[in-house]
Amino acid sequence: MEFNILAVMKQRDIKSEGGDVLNAVLPLLKLLSLAVIGLLIAHPKIQLVPKATLKLLSKLVFALFLPCLIFTNLGPSITLKNLTLWWFIPVNVLLITTIGCILGLLVAIICRPPPQYYRFTVIMTAFENTGNLPLSIVTSVCHSQDNPFGPKRHVSGVAYVAFSQWASAILVYTLVYHMMEPPLEYYEIIEENAQIEIEELSVNDLSGPLLVEAEWPGMEDNETEHCKTPFIARLFNDISGVSNMNNPEFESSDDESPGCNTESIRCLAEPKMVRKIRIVAESTPISHILQPPIIIPLLAIVIRVFPGLKAFVFGADAVLSFITDSLAILADAMVPSAMVVLGGMLAEGPNESNLGVRTTIGIIVARLLVLPLVGIGVVLLADRWNLLVPGDQLYKLVLLLQYTTPSAILLGAIVRLRGYAVREASALLFWQHVFAVFSLSLYIILYFKILLAYI
Repeated sequence: MEFNILAVMKQRDIKSEGGDVLNAVLPLLKLLSLAVIGLLIAHPKIQLVPKATLKLLSKLVFALFLPCLIFTNLGPSITLKNLTLWWFIPVNVLLITTIGCILGLLVAIICRPPPQYYRFTVIMTAFENTGNLPLSIVTSVCHSQDNPFGPKRHVSGVAYVAFSQWASAILVYTLVYHMMEPPLEYYEIIEENAQIEIEELSVNDLSGPLLVEAEWPGMEDNETEHCKTPFIARLFNDISGVSNMNNPEFESSDDESPGCNTESIRCLAEPKMVRKIRIVAESTPISHILQPPIIIPLLAIVIRVFPGLKAFVFGADAVLSFITDSLAILADAMVPSAMVVLGGMLAEGPNESNLGVRTTIGIIVARLLVLPLVGIGVVLLADRWNLLVPGDQLYKLVLLLQYTTPSAILLGAIVRLRGYAVREASALLFWQHVFAVFSLSLYIILYFKILLAYI
């Protein structure tokens, strides 16, 4: 009798284990199927859909489908209490960036990339995809009513991911933007290549890689005067008269005006280093952050915080519920469209790269294999210290996914904007997303094992 009971319990454990694996793998298989469809229809030998169509589709995802998804999911779930509970999400983004930079430095030291790609190696290891890919995974995982996290949890999952995009966008448009500046010592070569690329784009706007448009379309429209020059390096090394050329006050501040007290001028004058830092801050395109995927969460938070607006927009009895329902219909197109665009990006294949095979493998291993292991330790430690939302396993899954995704596709748009390592970024992003199919499957199964053990 005892033997039979043990056999039945063991059989149930096996079924439970198989169910956990199935729950983890099926969402990825769905997303992979969508990406394969995009790859097939955009493949150069088939080309059922031209590249221009995929670029337009990516703009629809960016400007319409993604904002609708964020608004209809973040709006009903966000409250002032939740904002205080979710504080670890942006902190987690900062932790990933810090740990990723350390791993990137180790990769650069061990793999020895070409000197002009040293900073590039660090950045591509440090910054993860916090946009379309995590949203697609979370939506796919929570799509069915019998998902292990509970019914209708995709609303909370999308809200968690959308909340993390703020920190990532700020980091990309400040730290990454300046770190992707062309290296000063290799400026002549890089500037020449950049000029060639600009000329090609002016003749044929479709010649650039699709990855530029895959997640943040319109990036190249935000070019500034010093996008493709080593502005900071020249400024702080006082080369080429950058400061004098762009800021007349540099010329006049050091000259003594007749009839003025020299000592009083020196006291009132802005210190040289402070002045340079201010110029860098003014040249940082922080205003470009105000794009639809960032503005819409702010709008949803404002509407949700004020009770009068909330009752007017959200809820079955709301006056504008028909508009919210229409936006929800548009939001359903986000995941399939984003994955089709991603498949079209992979259909282009890898570009030629001067980064080196050893460095490419080093970045992939650090980003897709090592960093997720560190993330498991960080999230479990934070949970033990009661820093996370208690009992919410989906919240923990989103935090873990932030460590697991490939490098941000947005980095491909940034390097294009800066005219630095464009082909290297395209090739690296291609190989990362290919290998991410296997690494994501492995780690999501592991995450389900860890998280569902508490349910």
